[in-house]
Amino acid sequence: MLPTENFLSWTRKNEWGTSSTSSEILSNGVKVEVWDSGVIAFTPEQANQRDLVLSSAVHGDETAPIEICDQLIEAIRAGELVPQCRVLFLFANPAAINVGRRFVEENMNRLFNGGHSQGEGLVNKERVRAKQIESYVAKFFDEAPTGERERLHYDLHTAIRDSKHEKFAVYPFTHGKPYKKRQLQLLHAMGVPVILLNDGPTTTFSYHSVKHHGADAFTVELGKVKPFGQNDMKSFAPTIKTLKALLTEKEPELAPFSPQDFSIFQVLRSINRTVEDFELNFSDSLANFTPFEEGELLARDGEKEYRAQCDGEAVIFPNAKVALGQRALLTVVSKPAESFDLV
Repeated sequence: MLPTENFLSWTRKNEWGTSSTSSEILSNGVKVEVWDSGVIAFTPEQANQRDLVLSSAVHGDETAPIEICDQLIEAIRAGELVPQCRVLFLFANPAAINVGRRFVEENMNRLFNGGHSQGEGLVNKERVRAKQIESYVAKFFDEAPTGERERLHYDLHTAIRDSKHEKFAVYPFTHGKPYKKRQLQLLHAMGVPVILLNDGPTTTFSYHSVKHHGADAFTVELGKVKPFGQNDMKSFAPTIKTLKALLTEKEPELAPFSPQDFSIFQVLRSINRTVEDFELNFSDSLANFTPFEEGELLARDGEKEYRAQCDGEAVIFPNAKVALGQRALLTVVSKPAESFDLV
């Protein structure tokens, strides 16, 4: 039987290991399947050609995306929102939600694309869960009807620190394929006009869906981390409206593409912490996308110094406390949208 209570509440009570599938048909013909704790799929009676994955809680303290997905799930279950596409919702790390932290033992967004089985292997719950989640995404896409289909995955997040651009999206490495105007238009409709183009393979969830399932997938940053109940849900209205349109409409209405609508950043380099004696040369309160002048000191990794290579080199996702070998910050530079290969 499906849980009769709110799905997020049930997930938090059953945070690990309930992997037997239960299903039912809603009165509107939509099939509901629970595959595991935090994993719920909806399939309309006559589904269109879109397969949509909406994930949140890869970091358990990023509450706004959890609340957005919770609203959408409960609206579908109540019959208030009737999806026309297949959709899979994932609350990725319920245990981290329950303790109000990014993770319990290890940063889950460094464990996809097979990262869970590298090094020490499946030694903790985050690694086991990441592998399970990969299998559920594969099941979802593999079970789609045959024919040409649109595969989308939005991995929803909020950032640890303030940002000069409150909402932005990471466009994963495409292995040389051109960037898509329609995907940028959808992000813009969500209220996300700032795009960061990643420069290579990673172990993030969104890149996993790009590489292994050919999906158009994005890490979408929707603001700053706040406790449950303290998010201004009005600020996410464009995001929620666009997600509802993707769920219920064959072709969401989008504004014409204009390069001037976007701020595009390209990764210049990734700086890893390799020794215990690592420090950032700026305040913990520094906002994402803060630019530096050429030659300014950004970080020290033991005796090695990292200085800005050019004027305008900006930092994002700085975190001096990451595990050894992991990325401590990215640096990016602004590029005009017209300079990229767009189709």
